[in-house]
Amino acid sequence: MKKRIALLILVMAAGALLAVALVSAQQPPQQPPPPMDPLGDVMFPPELIMGHTRELDLTQEQKTFMRAEIQRSTARFNELQWQVQDAMEALHELMKANPVNEQQALAQLDKVLDTEREIKRLHFGLAIALKNKLTPEQQAKLHELMMQMHHPGDGPPGRGPGRGPGPGGPGGQDRPPGQPRPDGF
Repeated sequence: MKKRIALLILVMAAGALLAVALVSAQQPPQQPPPPMDPLGDVMFPPELIMGHTRELDLTQEQKTFMRAEIQRSTARFNELQWQVQDAMEALHELMKANPVNEQQALAQLDKVLDTEREIKRLHFGLAIALKNKLTPEQQAKLHELMMQMHHPGDGPPGRGPGRGPGPGGPGGQDRPPGQPRPDGF
């Protein structure tokens, strides 16, 4: 009789836990907004620079240097990614043991973290090298491009975000906000 009561209590507790899990799974998670990049206003992503070479009026020497640096960094990044993957697999194997050898697991974790640190340092070094090749005018233009990306409505008049010209721009016509263009957009 005591076993049946204990089993009944156990089943009821498991059911309650399952119900709580199902209810919480149905509600969208409340995630805080991603933190702003503390260095985002002083560093430029390589893809932003290389995607705007004409607008920035990069010299041939700047383009050649930047392409070489990006290729070098990309090759090293791929090697480091493979090292991280191998180190994580080894850490996973160590963590399967029961009991876990703490000294070995922590030593393996250090290998993972050291490689991840090297990846971050590689990215940072590339960003510094590219920035140092830019003139102050080119850096100002990149800041302007970054602001337009983060605040698309702050661009020059006549150009709207999305497809084609906005009101007052080439092919556009002045109309109240929210009214569709004749082409439906």
